[in-house]
Amino acid sequence: MSEKKNTAMRRRLVSAWISTVISISLVLLLVGVGSLLLVNARAVSNYFKENMQVSVLLRQSVEEAEALAFEQQLASIPGVRSTHFVSREQGVEEMSRLLGQDFLDVFETAPVPISIDVNLTADYVSADSLEVVKEAILASPIVDEVVSETSLIDTLNRNLDKVSLSLAVVIGLLLFISVVLIASMVRLTVFSKRFSVHTMQLVGATRRFIRAPFVARSALQGLFASLLAILFLVGLLYLLRSEFAQMFQVFTLQSLLKVMGIMVASGIVICTVSTYFVVNRLVGFDRDRLYMSY
Repeated sequence: MSEKKNTAMRRRLVSAWISTVISISLVLLLVGVGSLLLVNARAVSNYFKENMQVSVLLRQSVEEAEALAFEQQLASIPGVRSTHFVSREQGVEEMSRLLGQDFLDVFETAPVPISIDVNLTADYVSADSLEVVKEAILASPIVDEVVSETSLIDTLNRNLDKVSLSLAVVIGLLLFISVVLIASMVRLTVFSKRFSVHTMQLVGATRRFIRAPFVARSALQGLFASLLAILFLVGLLYLLRSEFAQMFQVFTLQSLLKVMGIMVASGIVICTVSTYFVVNRLVGFDRDRLYMSY
């Protein structure tokens, strides 16, 4: 009979341990997602900036060979990240898709000039820096016009600053909630063993001796939970990659490893620190308080 009770007790303990690990891992998954956004916040901002294009419209008299030679010159201008040559034929096809196949019927000659799309580096995507680049491009006699959405760039920069600030606040709150939730789960686990702690005290065990096994088990629990959370995060990123393939260009292996390190450190530190203080509190309980709710 006692053997059955011991077996049932072990099963309950294992079940409680597993459920605690899963609960902590889900909380750490939130920490991982928040950390991933925080670590890559600048990279995401740069991604949007570097995908904004400046269109360089050339004069109607410019031939394709001359335009290709000018494209090579554009690459040497400070701030220019990449260029894309758009021939008259490509321009006509794009305008046909936008305005319809018969839009050229009202013109005697094709009004679409040769153009070059220019992508700037992230540091140059601002109103002041863009004006410097535009002046350098307009210095060429074959350039007719440089089209850029200056107002859109200013709006983007302002919104990115607001998003970054909002993201930092949200992640801070998320981390605080994660700490509270994990600490609460650890407290409940340790508090359920308060009678064992009291028994150890009665036989003369020191506070350090009582605390050591609890802290060690809690650290191991935090490690397992963080590794499980990492598996969840990798699986989530794998599922999202097919839908947001371009955005995943900014998520480097180095940043992912950094996030994994944050998750492991958070799991172990929060679990061990919570256990340390809870055990210290339990050691100070008298007999009457052992029967009170935590």
